[in-house]
Amino acid sequence: MTARTREDIAQAFVAACHAELQALKPGNVHIHAPGHGMDISHFEKAAAAAAPFIADPSLSVGKRILQATEASFGATGLNTNLGIVLLCAPLAKAAAETDASTGLRRRLAVILGTLTKDDADDAFAAIRIANPAGLGKVDNGDVTASAAPRMTLIEAMQLARDRDRIANAYVTAFEDIFDFALPVLDQARTSAAREDLAVSTLHMALLAEFPDSHIARKYGPAKALEVRDAARKLATAWSPAVTQKSFNTLKEFDLSLKSRGLNPGTTADFVVATLFTSLMSRRKLR
Repeated sequence: MTARTREDIAQAFVAACHAELQALKPGNVHIHAPGHGMDISHFEKAAAAAAPFIADPSLSVGKRILQATEASFGATGLNTNLGIVLLCAPLAKAAAETDASTGLRRRLAVILGTLTKDDADDAFAAIRIANPAGLGKVDNGDVTASAAPRMTLIEAMQLARDRDRIANAYVTAFEDIFDFALPVLDQARTSAAREDLAVSTLHMALLAEFPDSHIARKYGPAKALEVRDAARKLATAWSPAVTQKSFNTLKEFDLSLKSRGLNPGTTADFVVATLFTSLMSRRKLR
């Protein structure tokens, strides 16, 4: 695998963000319905603002996270894409590496293993700017503390991995994406009539596999499990792929989640990161 250019990475990041918005993703914002006080314009603006920093080869992973979050928040005044930025920043750096003897996943693992305390400080600062709902307090590695703890970013993610899927991704070198989400997306693309239906299938598969961290932070682990189980019960509507015939069933699920304020935001973050990984692995959106 050859290195990707700065322009290629920035364009792929925006393309992944836009592709995610084109798909019906129950509980999240998409072209078929707004939600949670936001619409797709907020996410489009955030993607455009973040892309130059996600792709900047002069920046460390931590600086990419911080500067992309600053730009996104400045463009929207909202936390639209913190999770997306956290996932895509190391992927972008791995994609730009020039060692053609190793694949994207191996490059990513090396980068994650060399993250520093400065990377953690920058990521913590980004999290404080975005101020995601339900962040709460913890005894060790609390990003909201007045004096942020000095530890590497991987050490910080290790502390949070049991309660946060993004943290777990860092610790496992994005296992959820490479071993689960990418194969699901590839299979959905062979079955779905359109790309947006394949992306909807990916969203539902992720939602049915992993309790959503954002829901768990706001409403507790039991509620996240409840949503996961509801997605599983709807499997006939999305497996092997969402169809136009099953579309209304998922629209009803979308309305149900939003009416209760349930936003599977972490799942949406993984959808974007999976699409971005697909593009960085030289797969193409249809």
